[in-house]
Amino acid sequence: MKAMILEAAGKPMILGDIPQPAAAPGQVLVRIHASGVNPLDLKIAAGQAAHARMPLPAVLGIDMAGVVEAVGPGVSGFAPGDAVFGMTGGVGGVQGSLAEYAAVDASLLALAPRSISLREAAALPLVFITAWEGLVDRARVKAGDSVLVQGGAGGVGRMAVQLALAHGALVSATGRTSQRELIEAMGARFIEQADGEEFDIVYDTVGGAVLDASFRAARQYGGHVVSSLGWGTHALAPLSFRAATYSGVFTLLPLLSGKGRAAHGAILREAARLVDAGKLKVHVNPRRFPLAEANQAHAAPGGGKVVVDIG
Repeated sequence: MKAMILEAAGKPMILGDIPQPAAAPGQVLVRIHASGVNPLDLKIAAGQAAHARMPLPAVLGIDMAGVVEAVGPGVSGFAPGDAVFGMTGGVGGVQGSLAEYAAVDASLLALAPRSISLREAAALPLVFITAWEGLVDRARVKAGDSVLVQGGAGGVGRMAVQLALAHGALVSATGRTSQRELIEAMGARFIEQADGEEFDIVYDTVGGAVLDASFRAARQYGGHVVSSLGWGTHALAPLSFRAATYSGVFTLLPLLSGKGRAAHGAILREAARLVDAGKLKVHVNPRRFPLAEANQAHAAPGGGKVVVDIG
């Protein structure tokens, strides 16, 4: 089968032939239709993501959507012809989605939303799972909560805003002035920074100084800060003095450790439900990139999630 192969960090991927996999026990063989491009894919390609542990040569691509070709022994819930999506590889030595086929752990998959294309579905998994793990699994968002999303116009930020709104929260989001229209169109209140306000939940998708500011924006007695980029060294005193709490999100952990993978499939079933209910929208870059142009896709500017068309 055809695949884009990264032979050395910092070098362009090359189109080549690799053996087509077969579905082992617990796996599903998927004919990949689309591969979503994430910032993490770019960091892995550049050799800047040691935490993702992808030995080279490698096939990258964390997110995918496609159609089931075959199911391995012990798999239930999927059958040939099913449209599926998931965050299934591209890290930890597992083949990614920049290929025509992949044999993936069935627990990582969900049936794709019926109301959108597979191209759009491929843009969802990593960003939605990251938003869900922070807001629902960690912060337990509920109706009436005041939520601040730091970086509400980014990939995870957009998912977090829509997910919080779907749970009945009162949502504010930070961003640049040029992003105000996008944020308000989702139904959130646009602010450039918290400016002394307090929130029940603060979701930081930016890291660095923005995470420090998030600690100061948590409500006294019970506020909760979540970050998907809390990788630096930060003073916890501002958070402790507010009697607030903190959680980190590391979305790759099930892929890297092999533990908790079924939770990802369950989260994506919720994503499909929200999409088909009209409560979650996907913003995909309109430019089309075939598999052979995956390097150009990695270099494409913003304007929605970039997706590589494979089949």
